[in-house]
Amino acid sequence: MDKFVIHKGIAAPIDRENVDTDAIIPKQFLKSIRKSGFGPNLFDEWRYLDHGEPGQDLASRRPNPDFILNQPRYKNASVLLARKNFGCGSSREHAPWALQQYGFRALIAPSFADIFFNNCFKNGVLPIVLPEATVSQLFDEVAAFPGYELTVDLQRQVVVKAQGEEIPFDVQPFRKFCLLNGFDDIGLTLRQSDKIKAYEAERLATKPWLAHTLQS
Repeated sequence: MDKFVIHKGIAAPIDRENVDTDAIIPKQFLKSIRKSGFGPNLFDEWRYLDHGEPGQDLASRRPNPDFILNQPRYKNASVLLARKNFGCGSSREHAPWALQQYGFRALIAPSFADIFFNNCFKNGVLPIVLPEATVSQLFDEVAAFPGYELTVDLQRQVVVKAQGEEIPFDVQPFRKFCLLNGFDDIGLTLRQSDKIKAYEAERLATKPWLAHTLQS
């Protein structure tokens, strides 16, 4: 996955509490076994006035002009502001896939659902927990200033506001290490590829019968 070190981007506000994963990526889009192509259907039932199905031509659909992400001022937003308990509901990993593939690299909220929170880190998305009053202030500033940008510095663990004020945040050291280096679970395992190969070679040399399979 892509490394996350410093990211600067337009912030978009989703001013709702308890946004569940079915709202983030509706259930009909979970039919795909691929790990790509979910971005166009992020918040599908809120972004469009008609019902969406997998593989549907987006050009034929009717966008909801009142939805935040359809407003010109939030075009290309890559930092998402949310209210408490964001990502609740089912544990579908498709939710962080959809957010990441839409273009969001960082999420800021007072709290996240546990499984969703963990899945974000495994897919290159940084979820940041800040005090509710701080998040509310960010909502106010985003609403007041079109094009409002935030900078997220993972190395220093600060969110830098447009006027330069820095807001510190906590992140578990191992998760920070993985994001800074772009390691998902597979990437972490492949760091030990030489040891894995050596083990497999030794096992084959000492127990050659393990290389044989039964023939039907």
